[in-house]
Amino acid sequence: MFEQLGLIGCGLMGGSFALALKRAGLVKRVVGYSKSPSTTDRARQLGVIDIEAPSALLAVAGADIVLIAVPVSATESALKAIKHLVTPKILVMDVGSTKVDVVQAARRALGDKVGSFVPAHPITGREVSGVEHADATLYDGRQVILTPTERTLTVQLQKAQDLWTALGCRVTSMSPESHDAAFAAVSHLPHLLAFSLMNSISGQPQAEDFLALGGPGFRDFTRIAASDPKVWRDILLANREELLTQTQLFQQALKQFENAMRSDSAQSIEDMITLASETRAHWRMGTQKSSSHR
Repeated sequence: MFEQLGLIGCGLMGGSFALALKRAGLVKRVVGYSKSPSTTDRARQLGVIDIEAPSALLAVAGADIVLIAVPVSATESALKAIKHLVTPKILVMDVGSTKVDVVQAARRALGDKVGSFVPAHPITGREVSGVEHADATLYDGRQVILTPTERTLTVQLQKAQDLWTALGCRVTSMSPESHDAAFAAVSHLPHLLAFSLMNSISGQPQAEDFLALGGPGFRDFTRIAASDPKVWRDILLANREELLTQTQLFQQALKQFENAMRSDSAQSIEDMITLASETRAHWRMGTQKSSSHR
C-alpha cells in the first residue's frame, strides 16, 4: 500500500487512477493539483482527491507515488515543478499516449533523478474529459504499456508492474520507440481518420442531411472524433514522424481501392476486402504478439 498519491492533473485519467487505487485499498491519501482551482475543488467534492494542493510541488510533498496526468506537451513543465522532491524512493509515472517525447522530457526535467520515473500508457480512455467523468473501473482489464529506459530503477519498475497488475491490468514492457511506432498505426491514425472523415462531411453543403442518415456503423467509426481537441493536438504533433509514415501507408492502401474501382476490377476489390475481413476476424484486443524488448 502507498501512503500518499500526489496527483498532478485531476481529469478523466488521473481522477480514475485515484479512484481505482482507493477502491483497491492501495493508497491511504490522495493530494491533487490541477492548473484550474475549480477542477481541483470539484475533484475533492467528488471524493477523487482528499486534499487540494495549491501547487504541483506541494501535491508531491509527502507522496510515495506520483502520477502525471496532463497533456503530453505539459509533461516536462510538470516534472520540472516537482523535481526537488523526487527521490529514489518515490515512484513517478505518467499516462501519456506518446512515449519518446515523454522520456526526452523526463530526462531534461529530472536529470539524475530520472530513474524514479516509469513511463506508462494505459490503453483506455473515453471521448469525454473532465474529473466529473472519472471512473474507478476505467482501467479494469486494460493493457498497460511500460516503456522503461536504461536509467529506470529496477525497484520502481517492479512497483509499477505490481501496481497496475493489482488494478486488474495486463502489463507489457517495450521501448519508447517501439511503442510510438505501434500506436501511430493502431491509435493515432484511427483518430486522425475519424477527425478527417467528420471534417470532410461537415464541409459539404448537404452535411446535415448526410449526417442525419448515419447509422450504427458510422456511429462506431466516428465515436473517437469527439475526443478532447487539445489532448489529441498534442499527441498528433508529438508522434508526427511515425504518424506520417502510417498516413502514407494508408493512402497507398486507399489508392489501391480507388484504382480497382476505376478499372471496374471486381475481383481485386473482393480480394482486398477479404484480406481486411480475415485480418479483423482474427484480431482480438490486447492478445496480439507485442514487443517486450527495452
